Amino acid sequence: MGAEVPALPNMVAGGVWLVVGLLVGWGVRWLSVRLARWETLEPGARPWQVYGPIAVTGLLFGIFAWRFGATQLLLIRSLWVAILVQVIFFDLEHRLILDRVLVPSAVAALLLSLVTPELGWLQAVVTGVVTGLVFMAVAVLGVIVFKAEAMGLGDVKFSVLIGLMLGFPAVLSAVLSGVILAGVVAIGLVLLRVRTMKDSIAYGPFLAMGALLALFRLPGA
Repeated sequence: MGAEVPALPNMVAGGVWLVVGLLVGWGVRWLSVRLARWETLEPGARPWQVYGPIAVTGLLFGIFAWRFGATQLLLIRSLWVAILVQVIFFDLEHRLILDRVLVPSAVAALLLSLVTPELGWLQAVVTGVVTGLVFMAVAVLGVIVFKAEAMGLGDVKFSVLIGLMLGFPAVLSAVLSGVILAGVVAIGLVLLRVRTMKDSIAYGPFLAMGALLALFRLPGA
């Protein structure tokens, strides 16, 4: 038998939630501009910087509603979508993942783990801590072996948040997908001679994309 097609109510929910996502995406952009100014950074005005968060958030909200329907789980995962989209575009624009975003998000992840199916606070905490330690080890190893920053502290802290959001084993899928995406893009940029092998790339957006894929693949309630 083929894959199950979501029922009509899910499709309707997808359309409605897409509109909600556009509004949330506008809020994400508004917040990112304010955060940039608090950090004495100049917000970008290119179309992808202004309209990208709005369009991507709206599209993802619609897809997630189509996938999960109008449920409590959709609300939780929509919050993570909004946060991950903010991280993607802010990091691409400023090469920075802010503690002002990570800390409140981590608190929310801990609280919501209590009501997230098949997660729970203990699994969330253990997964977050272990994921963060692994990424810290990679960062330290990069400095010792390659005499260069293989991964920023912001990426390490972000990995903790991803672990809190997803739990185990979904975090493995998120990290693996993020690393593969980063590798493919890095190789492509080198082949196109946009960057050299010595140039670094921002890992945050790719880890966030991997987390989005993992969230979508997770089962519903």
